[in-house]
Amino acid sequence: MLIEAPELSGLKSVRHAFFTREGGVSSGIYTSLNGGLGSSDTPDNVQENRRRMAECLGVTEPNLVSLYQIHSDKVVVAETPWGAPRPQADAMVTKVPGIALGISTADCGPVLFVDPHHGVIGAAHAGWKGAIGGILEATIAEMEKLGAERRTITAVLGPCISQKNYEVGSEFRDRFIEKTAENSRYFNRSSKDGYFLFDLKGYIAGRMVVAEIGNFHDLGLCTYADEQRFFSFRRATHRQEPDYGRQISAICLTDASVSK
Repeated sequence: MLIEAPELSGLKSVRHAFFTREGGVSSGIYTSLNGGLGSSDTPDNVQENRRRMAECLGVTEPNLVSLYQIHSDKVVVAETPWGAPRPQADAMVTKVPGIALGISTADCGPVLFVDPHHGVIGAAHAGWKGAIGGILEATIAEMEKLGAERRTITAVLGPCISQKNYEVGSEFRDRFIEKTAENSRYFNRSSKDGYFLFDLKGYIAGRMVVAEIGNFHDLGLCTYADEQRFFSFRRATHRQEPDYGRQISAICLTDASVSK
């Protein structure tokens, strides 16, 4: 049902989970732990799935907060559960124990952040638009406003589409090369003429290196390749399915966290 990162699981100040698609009540293309509030799944099923996730994190379902994700660089501070409507943004930060920050993905990169020394956490949805637009750096900056220091921040990238399954056109690659020619290292030529394979995982890692945080780790899990455990937007598109489920990656501070 869930995957934990060794870099986070040893910290008493946080609970976290990279939930898989297993262990829920949804059926069909949403089988089974679909947490996507924006999907066309039966709302009662999604609510029950999220209740199960919240229980694993030690919080009530309303305290598992999520965003209306828009592929932006917008970050919100979570001080209390907000319910509906969800804020339109792509990352959250908090220093309040008991609020679980839940990011929804189905190929994009879910990144969980923690500064255990200063009791600050963050969660970001990093697709290519968000990553190139600065969502990761914006999350770190908002954590710093709450008292975090980047040298003591650990970030973990969860299940995300891998390069061999992420084929893009030349116009996509051009957008990255226009930013800097060094971005060419994140693209390999595809077997199809005029197409490339994009390394989203590597790109996220590269941004984290430049950001100079304390530690960054990639769980090395591919959403597209592992159908049993993960939903994938691209896989659903290739199969011409009408919709797709979303997995949730979440983190929360416990009562043992440091408050400053």
